[in-house]
Amino acid sequence: MEVILLERIERLGQMGDVVKVKPGFARNYLLPQKKALRSTDENRTYFEKQRVQLEAANLKHREEAESVASKLEGKSFVAIRQAGDTGHLYGSVTARDITEALIEEGFTVTRQQVLLEQNIKLLGLYECRVALHPEVIVTVTFNVARSEEEAKAQAAGESFVTDAEEKPEEEAPPEEAEPKVKKKKKKAKTAKEDAGKSEAVGDGEETEKPAEDSPAEA
Repeated sequence: MEVILLERIERLGQMGDVVKVKPGFARNYLLPQKKALRSTDENRTYFEKQRVQLEAANLKHREEAESVASKLEGKSFVAIRQAGDTGHLYGSVTARDITEALIEEGFTVTRQQVLLEQNIKLLGLYECRVALHPEVIVTVTFNVARSEEEAKAQAAGESFVTDAEEKPEEEAPPEEAEPKVKKKKKKAKTAKEDAGKSEAVGDGEETEKPAEDSPAEA
């Protein structure tokens, strides 16, 4: 589907660009968020008429975002979570959690503005980007810890994440069992062969009888 961008969209284009996107992305995000219009003759005419007003509105929003960015850029937030001894969280920290933390601090943001590549599942310090405006993106730090004291230690450089699990010791292979089985089989085979050989001797060879003594002459 082709759309006309009403603002700069990262990895897509600038305001006024006509770009091709997946229908689902357009219907579920760009169009309802009023970030784009369907690329039709009517909408292209409308955009050209409204370009000056749209650019003025965009400039105003950008200035507002820059004002917020000056207060938010580089700010650190602490998220207290339960975790195991290895540092793995019982659950995870999501973009929604980060959004709520920012709102609690007085910043007006939406979940879509929090650019978290993947959920946080370990204790530690994590950088997260927040798009206050298509052209104004700041970076904040989230300190995920089990307590305030632990958060301070992590901020000072200490780590509470260890290897998840130690590999179990491998069992020694049963080296003695195998030779015993082989020996038994070998003995049975030898006995059978000996029995066969004995039968062959009995059938093929005649046993010589001892010579009888001739009667003594009178």
